[in-house]
Amino acid sequence: MPSLLDPLTLTRGPALKNRFMLAPLTNEQSRADGTLSDAEFHWLTMRAQGGFGLTMTCATAICPRGIGFNGQLAAYDERHLEGLTRLASAINAHGSHSVVQLHHAGMRSPKALIEGPPLCPSDNAEFGARAMTLAEVEKARDDFIAAAQRCERAGFHGVELHGAHGYLICQFLSGEINQRDDRYGGSLENRARLLNEIIDGVRAACGKDFSLGVRLSPERFGLNLLEIQEVAQALMRGGKIDYLDMSLWDAFKEPTDFKGEGRSLMSYFTSLDRGNVRLGAAGKITTGALAKQALDAGLDFVVIGRAAILHHDFPKQVAANPDFTPIPLPAPVAHLQREGLSDPFVQYMRAWKGFVEDAA
Repeated sequence: MPSLLDPLTLTRGPALKNRFMLAPLTNEQSRADGTLSDAEFHWLTMRAQGGFGLTMTCATAICPRGIGFNGQLAAYDERHLEGLTRLASAINAHGSHSVVQLHHAGMRSPKALIEGPPLCPSDNAEFGARAMTLAEVEKARDDFIAAAQRCERAGFHGVELHGAHGYLICQFLSGEINQRDDRYGGSLENRARLLNEIIDGVRAACGKDFSLGVRLSPERFGLNLLEIQEVAQALMRGGKIDYLDMSLWDAFKEPTDFKGEGRSLMSYFTSLDRGNVRLGAAGKITTGALAKQALDAGLDFVVIGRAAILHHDFPKQVAANPDFTPIPLPAPVAHLQREGLSDPFVQYMRAWKGFVEDAA
């Protein structure tokens, strides 16, 4: 049984020094033009210094039409390269595997942040989104690939493709949202085509030691658990990615569609044939004991979100005390500031009910 402190090799890129991955966390700290701010640099490098084996950025925009939130980091223009290079250098200096998560919000792009209506595989009245033309689908694919190349030039060890949480790649995977009748719609093979073409493109355009991960959601967002299990199995058997990052919301719960069968949602993925692809998951892994429980259940690594916000050195804390538990919520603002959260990030966290202590 592996330990949380054991190194983890990947097929491509440097090994992780331990089994802790920093979750890609929205923080609204970068500048309006997508360039890196000092606040976001400070937040991320603190986590690398705090011992995370892999340090990942927030969801990072790959084109102006795909922006997902205010203060979002971006990688679609040469003006972003200087900040990305500075960030990669600092994360790498702390011995952490550095990764940019690449993201297109699709129909979830706020109208106030983009020109024209949001884009979606198909027309979507709920979000006021219009169907992408074939040329726009191909451009989105190429934008992901170009952003990966820019991140490699900046010195990052790899990128992760955001295929979860109802964003563009996830929208294509959804048989409910994706109603296209061309080669990107219909069968699961067709709905997964965009993701697979991005993977192939990144592999062709980037170096042989550049790591590539994929984040998937197995539930919600119009997704079918068994279909996502099938996608995950194909990705792992294909061996073109280095790790699969499952966003489960709660890694220990039973699946919504198969509740009562006594089987965890996580087990639908730990049971798959992985080949050389590593498997991790996020979802309420908030203490040292729960991290160990998740690893013992068959994961190769754990993805830490809330606990990493509360303690920049969560891996070091768990190394010193396997039963480490973060401070109780709601967290005092002064504590969050000491942990590297700027005022915009603290304000964003107020949207997480009960996370931030109310002002006196």
